[in-house]
Parts: sequence; structure tokens; C-alpha cells
Amino acid sequence: MKKILFLTGTRADFGKIKSLISILEQQSQFEVFVFVTGMHLQEQYGYTLIEIERCNFKNVFTFENHTHETTMDLTLAKTIEGLSGYCKTINPDMIVVHGDRVETLAGGIVGSLNNILVAHIEGGEVSGTVDELIRHSVSKLSHIHFVSNKQSARRLMQMGEIKESVFTIGSPDLDIMFSDQLPDLVTVKEYYKIDFENYAIVMFHPVTTEIKEMQKYAQNFVSSLLQDDHNYVVIFPNNDLGSQFIIEAYKSLKENQRFRIFPSLRFEYFLTLLKNSQFIIGNSSAGIREAPYYGIPIINIGTRQQNRAVHADIINTDYSEEGIIESLAVIDSHKIQNIEDDFGKGNSNVLFLECLQKEDIWLLNHQKQFRDLSN
Repeated sequence: MKKILFLTGTRADFGKIKSLISILEQQSQFEVFVFVTGMHLQEQYGYTLIEIERCNFKNVFTFENHTHETTMDLTLAKTIEGLSGYCKTINPDMIVVHGDRVETLAGGIVGSLNNILVAHIEGGEVSGTVDELIRHSVSKLSHIHFVSNKQSARRLMQMGEIKESVFTIGSPDLDIMFSDQLPDLVTVKEYYKIDFENYAIVMFHPVTTEIKEMQKYAQNFVSSLLQDDHNYVVIFPNNDLGSQFIIEAYKSLKENQRFRIFPSLRFEYFLTLLKNSQFIIGNSSAGIREAPYYGIPIINIGTRQQNRAVHADIINTDYSEEGIIESLAVIDSHKIQNIEDDFGKGNSNVLFLECLQKEDIWLLNHQKQFRDLSN
């Protein structure tokens, strides 16, 4: 029996790996463990450990890696310490990490330095912030790569990864996006007491490399929304440095009847709300990845998603109040087409399982190799 350890630090990465955990839990040849840390354990961000507990996974371990806006390097150090201790307790055969968070980097470091296979979900992608540095660093620490598309696979091989270690399975969140398990809109609105007939989604995150300007950017954003006349479902940012500026700015929305503000939403419920929204505004990857699949218009603000693979006609604007207001003025007449299946067909969990069931993947050399492009 192979022991597989999944690491999750945010509501976003859990949405990406949930279907992968679930399908392995059903297999007798795997014993699954889930290491929960980061935002999941912070009440300010909705204490989303509750969402993980609802899944009834057999082995869930929690570790608090920081308190309030600890700098990323210290969060990394603390996560390494906690994860290393847990790995010495359970002795996993593989650590599965997702994306570009500092918790992800901790997983790559602990695995690679303890002779444990590291599998990275959605490596080889590009963005415009420090997240990209972390993502590529994790890829170089990882032995196995489960990527979303051919472009990502090509980038990894350009980075010297061997072809035999790269598996294209699509984006795992599509497994849930197009499942028949999503709640209906009436249920979601009743659950969250949302009484808007029509609404848009707000998701705005801090950009750590622009920390000196984030307070002004947040104020511009909120001021623009107050001058608009749409109804909004507002979701708190992630817990990166600068999030407090955004949360503080959102306080001026609380007494306005056009806004409903939430620290977090259950992933399936969020997808239902997104699917039925008028548009999404902010700088979340949900606007780049999920929204186009539902044909939802997007206003993308600033640099956070710069260089991301874009498969929809997105309205891009800068952080200025004028730019945001101009974008809002045209959004109701903006239509996009549903994108093609560039990020998979909603069967990532099945492809993931098939890969792990093959003996070849377990025979990959723990000693990383660099493959020149000419080879």
C-alpha cells in the first residue's frame, strides 16, 4: 500500500486537489493523508478546515503555520518544520502539492530533502508576481508533474524536466465545475442569505511585490464599486502580505445594501454563484481559469494575472479608479464565448489515478536529472 500525503494551505488549492484526494480514498492500494495548514486554520478567512472536515477524509492532520500576516519566509520555515515532523511520523511514499504558495514550496523542500517523491499539480504555468518564482522553484524540487495542458508540459521540459515525469491531466477543478454534484442557485442563495436577483463576484488579492501601493489600490477598487450600481458578492482575499489593506477597505461596503461580504465560500457553492453571475471583477485566477468555462465576463485588474494563459476576451484595466469605472461601464454589454477544453475535460482525477496505478511512476529516479532540449 502506497502512502500519499496531500498538502493544502488555502481554499483555492483545496478546490484543485479535492477530487484527487477523493478518488484515491476509494482505492485499497493507497492510504491517503491530508496535511492542513495556512488559511484553513484562520478564523478571519472563514476557518475553511470545516470544508475539509465535511469531506470525511480518513487521515487529516492540522498544523498552524502562522498567525497574522507573518512574512512569507517565516511562514515557509514554520511550515517546513511542521511538515517534516509529520512526514517522519507517517513515512509517506509521495507528497502531492499544488500551485505556487509558500506551503507548496515547503512540501517540495521537505520531500526532496527526505528522499520522498514530490508530485506537483499545475506546474509549468506563468503569472506576473512572486508566485511564479515559487511555482517554478517547486517544479525543480518535484520529481513528478501533473500539468493542465501541453503548453505547461512544454515549459517544464524547457526547464530541464524529463519527459517521462510529466503527465497532462488537465485542471482538477474542472472535475468539480462540471460535476452533477453542484448545488442549485436557490439552495446557495438561501444558505448564504443572498437576496439579489442579479449580482457580480468580487475577488481581489494583494500583490506582494506591490505592497507599498496595495492600500491605495484597495481604496481605488472599493471607491469604484461604490460608484457603480451592480449588486456584489464580495469574497475576502487570500492571506498574503497586504490582505489587511483590502479587508480594511471592505469595511466601507458593509452598510451598503448592494454588497454581501464573506470571508470564504464553500467551493461548490462558489462555483454555482460564479456560474450564475453577471461577471467577476478583481484579480483572482478564478477570472482567468474558471469564469471563461462558464462564459462569464471578466474584469481583470492590475498585474497579478499578467502572462497567465488567457482563453477568453477579458477586459483588462489598471488599478486606477478611472480605469475600473470605465470597465464597469461597458461590462453589461460584454459577451464572451465558452472556451474550448484547453485545461482538460473534467476527468483529471481519473487520469491522476491511472498514473499512480502504473508501476513506472514509482520507479522514477529520486535523484533529479536535467534533460537538455537537444535530447
